[in-house]
Amino acid sequence: MLTFEEKLTIIESFPQLERRDVSLGRVNFHYEESAFGKKTVVYHLHPNGNGFVYAGHLAHAHADANDKGMVNISDYSADELRNLIQASLDSLSTEDGKIEAEAARSSDDQRREYWIGPDNHALLLVYEDELWNIYTGSNLEAAFESYTKAEQYLLEEGFHQQTNIK
Repeated sequence: MLTFEEKLTIIESFPQLERRDVSLGRVNFHYEESAFGKKTVVYHLHPNGNGFVYAGHLAHAHADANDKGMVNISDYSADELRNLIQASLDSLSTEDGKIEAEAARSSDDQRREYWIGPDNHALLLVYEDELWNIYTGSNLEAAFESYTKAEQYLLEEGFHQQTNIK
């Protein structure tokens, strides 16, 4: 387990995060350039090493994300912490993050998949109105009558499935 100081060093290596000291020696880090209302990326990092990182816009977040989208980082390694913070920042600052946020808010009756391709370009595959639609942001890129055809298209274009959202 990383110490409080080690976690602080890692978190402070992200220049886009702004430190805000809060009560009981805890520290929050905000991302003011967030494309969403959510700006707190690191929440209540405590001197005992406990704390949380926001993963709510990551549809594939983590099985252990709580109902507010926060992941407890008390037992995270340095690489795991760096990767989670970077993924959180990416999801809060890009069109791709907006795709994931839309997917995370999807209704249970629609099947959605997040696909990553060359240059980390993201697409959303959605089953709606008896078609498999592929979206880039809010723009419809393609529509297919079967999942197999949509999947084949995505694979041929160099994409790989990131997660299933049901």
